[in-house]
Amino acid sequence: MTMRSFTSTPRAVRAAASLALCGALLALSGCYIPAAYPVTTSAPASFDRSFSAASSAMRDQGLSIRTEDRNNGVIVGTQGGATVTANIRQQADGSVRVQFDANGPRDPALIDRVSRGYDAYMGR
Repeated sequence: MTMRSFTSTPRAVRAAASLALCGALLALSGCYIPAAYPVTTSAPASFDRSFSAASSAMRDQGLSIRTEDRNNGVIVGTQGGATVTANIRQQADGSVRVQFDANGPRDPALIDRVSRGYDAYMGR
């Protein structure tokens, strides 16, 4: 029985190395993993933006604005026998609190529509 010895030539070694490198690069090119969810950032609401959003939401629902007092953060709108009041307050921590109140609404869903409209203007 005779044994053969296999010797590698420099050309064969380079070819094998090139082939291995190409295989590694191909394998790595398919490893991109996109983010599982979009990353969003939002700035805290400003008083002016919140006041404008509340006013616009009330107008969108057909309320006639009777009072729009930016200095005191009060908006009062009426529709038929209903009165909707928005109170916008800057909090000590810098956040803004917006509260909608309704008196005598003939349309019980009016306050909900105003609130949803406000959220839409604020990008929520």
